[in-house]
Amino acid sequence: MTVESLNLNTSRGATTAYVARPETEIDAAVILIHEWWGINDHIRDLAGRYATEGYLCVAPDLYRGRVATNTDEASALMQALEIDDGLETIRKAMAAAEATYQVRRFAITGYCMGGTFALRAACEIPELKAAAPFYGDIPDERALAKLRAPTLFIAGKRDAWINPEKVNTLKELAAKYSLPVEVVSYDADHAFFNDTRPQVYDAEAAADAWRRVLAHFRRHLSEVE
Repeated sequence: MTVESLNLNTSRGATTAYVARPETEIDAAVILIHEWWGINDHIRDLAGRYATEGYLCVAPDLYRGRVATNTDEASALMQALEIDDGLETIRKAMAAAEATYQVRRFAITGYCMGGTFALRAACEIPELKAAAPFYGDIPDERALAKLRAPTLFIAGKRDAWINPEKVNTLKELAAKYSLPVEVVSYDADHAFFNDTRPQVYDAEAAADAWRRVLAHFRRHLSEVE
């Protein structure tokens, strides 16, 4: 695996994307959206895990170099980040990855705030072939109705933020609009996938979610167009 960086120019200023590139031939890329903390060691570790599975993993820095060290800072950074700004950065990261690595098949995933952006991006960016948001917020009905990418939504039943009521809303809207959404809920808390947070990490749920996400991406990124 090789670690690299992509420079991204957006209408709100320059930023970068952290890239983990496998040594094998690249067939597809996973866009990885960070939690409300920013691009930290945990996100870099996850990027490496996707690269180990053979994917180019591109993690755009939606915070433009800032990293939170406590929940107050994280909340402030997240609240200051507008949806349109984040979506533009994601689009720029996809374009840069395609130009640099000649990869044309993209999936997206994200955790916490990153899950919110991953699901919204799947609604707004038709080039995405698959999505796997982890416990992100649900877009409004108008935005969600545009979803076409096969989506695996991962939730925690004990999550106080992305609570069962919100998850049920997603299920109801998916049924209403015949959206390609599968929801998997674990008896776990918010951020249960983050193994750097022992107070919420659930190893069994995380391992099962990882297996499901990899299967989801393999299925939809290997299809012949």
